[in-house]
Amino acid sequence: MKHLAGLVLSLGIAVAPSTLRAQDAWPARPITFVVPYGAGGYTDLVGRLTARYVEKALGKPVIVDNRAGAGGIVGTQAVANAAADGYTFCVCSIGAISIAPFDPNQKVGYDPLRDLAPVGIVSSIAQVVIVKKDLPVKTLAELVSYAKANPGKLNYGSSGAGGLTHYSVELFQARAGIKVVHIPFKSGGPSTAAVVSGEVDFSFANMTDGLPQVQAGSVRGLAVTSLKRSPYLPDLPTVNETVPDFVVETWNGIMAPSKTPEPIIRKLSDILIKMADDPEVKEIMGKAGADTVKTTPEQYRAQIVREIAQWKPLIQEIAERK
Repeated sequence: MKHLAGLVLSLGIAVAPSTLRAQDAWPARPITFVVPYGAGGYTDLVGRLTARYVEKALGKPVIVDNRAGAGGIVGTQAVANAAADGYTFCVCSIGAISIAPFDPNQKVGYDPLRDLAPVGIVSSIAQVVIVKKDLPVKTLAELVSYAKANPGKLNYGSSGAGGLTHYSVELFQARAGIKVVHIPFKSGGPSTAAVVSGEVDFSFANMTDGLPQVQAGSVRGLAVTSLKRSPYLPDLPTVNETVPDFVVETWNGIMAPSKTPEPIIRKLSDILIKMADDPEVKEIMGKAGADTVKTTPEQYRAQIVREIAQWKPLIQEIAERK
């Protein structure tokens, strides 16, 4: 992660002068990208990479503001409540947008479709199931069997209550018929580090966090959450091969407070679409186990609507079982 962060900070990307027009008033001052997680995790990496690209495109500073808490809810709510003037954006993720607002046990002070305006998705990534090295399991099936034989004994780390790495395991519990204990952290980096140190037993880590540790042998990788096997860890099966009807992938995208002027949304959307094809950006994302994505604001909103329809009944079902 430190190596990737260095690449982001040193990234020098040429942006066509046509991106800007002299008569445009926006932006007249620095812009803030709120990252709703702590430094060092997947969303932080994506946020800083995107900020550096947008900064070069617009010719104005883009400040990254990490506001961790409640699985991304704290930072996302801060953007939903911010002035709709084009100077505050959220590096949002699926957990705080399409899932957490519909958990009856969560207190979320925003409506993702009413209070936030989609700009564009910039990356997508699967998760990898990792376990501490001395846990006596070598396959996902063995993890399920061990958990069933020892109900409530295993614990798992997540990037925070309400985030996708939390709900992925909640869904896994429901599908596999097991019971494990949740230990939330402020971001994916510390959660993964806790598996490395043996503080927690396992996690469904974003590929960015888990891939380097699996490759280094500091944790044991058991499976990936994508529909198909990952090219980044081709030897690992999918969770779906052991636990049917389980596919989870996450994304990071840029959202603005609702009522942000449409010309600003469009200008930033155009920059993000160009960014998805930039070779240096694609290389950095690939090294992190992620893929670049380009969507229009309308396509982004449509994806959120589909995800809500998929996750809402599942989340409510899980909540009712507790």
